[in-house]
Amino acid sequence: MKKANPLFSTLIVLTLLLGQLVVSAQDDTEKEQEYMTVTMNHWNPDKKDFKLSEWKALEKEYFEKVIMKNEYIMGHSVYMHNMSEDNTELLVVNNFASWNDIGKFAKRSAELEKEAWPDEAERKAYFKKISTYYTNEHSDEIYAPISGAKHMTEKPTKDMLCYVRKSHFAFPEDGSMEEFEKLRKEGHEKLTLKNEYIKAYYPNVHAWGSDKTEFMEAYFLDSLADLDKMFDRDDELMKAAFPDNEENKAKIKAWQSYFTGVHGDYLYTWIHDMSK
Repeated sequence: MKKANPLFSTLIVLTLLLGQLVVSAQDDTEKEQEYMTVTMNHWNPDKKDFKLSEWKALEKEYFEKVIMKNEYIMGHSVYMHNMSEDNTELLVVNNFASWNDIGKFAKRSAELEKEAWPDEAERKAYFKKISTYYTNEHSDEIYAPISGAKHMTEKPTKDMLCYVRKSHFAFPEDGSMEEFEKLRKEGHEKLTLKNEYIKAYYPNVHAWGSDKTEFMEAYFLDSLADLDKMFDRDDELMKAAFPDNEENKAKIKAWQSYFTGVHGDYLYTWIHDMSK
């Protein structure tokens, strides 16, 4: 069994997982690492008068009065269970420009809540009503977005399918950040960017939470039917970009060495009109 290379493990943690300040030579300004929080909420299965339309109206009211006005929340999105291990899952994702903004957004949200519902009794009634849709159970993870995103070409006007793949770093003994990034960039340019079924793609690594080896990739597609088409197109692009020869076999083997080979697959419905 190979032993993990301590230096490479440290580089992964410092460079990928925690992020680094990038200094511009032109204006000496510092760009901090961005972060993404993922909160997993759960529907309340005991709610007798559950109405999806009412839930959405309540959440959209909060979205418009608080989320959209909170300058510390750079991005916001909501995902409903489609195919995953728990059909009560509801994910809320927030994007922040820096680690400090994670700490600032809650205070700002509290201020905006009071502005939106100045009457304390009305405010309490609103939050009591919306809380009936959820259990008290939830979990939080923080990820660091990394380079290689494929952004939407235009703002979606309908809900989309979000396919999430969670892989795990293996930290090979002879690995290096230079090789990892070179292989990742080549695959991204030859596969992800050329796959027309992938409307958007966002890679993230663990920053704070339960599993420091996690590598999470989110793929956005128009529909569930496009999922199989995406995989078929990837196979076509793979054969064209990496024909069967010794050089490409070595590349594929090298890339695979950075992961354990174990991954999880999840499908969610991204709600387009609750996205910032």
